[in-house]
Amino acid sequence: MKYIGMPQGMWVLFKTSFRKNLQTTLDFSAEEMKNITAAAHKKYKEIIRSLPEFEKEDRFKMNIISCAMLSAFYLNMFEEPSLEKMTEYYKNSMMIPVMKWFCRQSGKKKFTSKDIDGMKQTAKLKAADRNPYSWNMDFYEYSDGSGYEARFTKCGICILMKELGIYEIVPAMCRLDYTMSEAGGVSEFVRKYTIASGGDYCDCGYKKKE
Repeated sequence: MKYIGMPQGMWVLFKTSFRKNLQTTLDFSAEEMKNITAAAHKKYKEIIRSLPEFEKEDRFKMNIISCAMLSAFYLNMFEEPSLEKMTEYYKNSMMIPVMKWFCRQSGKKKFTSKDIDGMKQTAKLKAADRNPYSWNMDFYEYSDGSGYEARFTKCGICILMKELGIYEIVPAMCRLDYTMSEAGGVSEFVRKYTIASGGDYCDCGYKKKE
């Protein structure tokens, strides 16, 4: 994957929050914060360039780029924070004002015919059959009309973090699904299983708020 384009844009957009939260969330010193960020940028570029290009129709490119960013920072931390702290760190780093705006805009389209059609097309794509760092998804609409479930049987984040030797922090990324759904304002996120916790799939359920 080329660094120029979305990966570079994501770094520019989120580097300040990832850097700041090293100190405000994880209690690293100012000097450590500076050194970790510099090393993370190099590692981030390395990870990005090791990944294949995503298909044009693949909607999950941003997910793997976010994974590369979190991984790059984690791999250069002088002390490994707990999973709980990494979950907080990732949430605080990702949920900047522009991301909250993005979630609200996505929420306005949630459950519309365009949203449903897009989910069905993603399910048909089965991108992970050709790119192991992408996702395969099945789509199920709830019979009572209360929403739908996206069920992932292959997860690019799990593959990449396992290869990087940091599979233990995959749940830190999974937890953001709840936060983003809440920020969207129209759905309640529900989940029973994740691949990272030993499940056969990750279920991402979106229930319409009353």
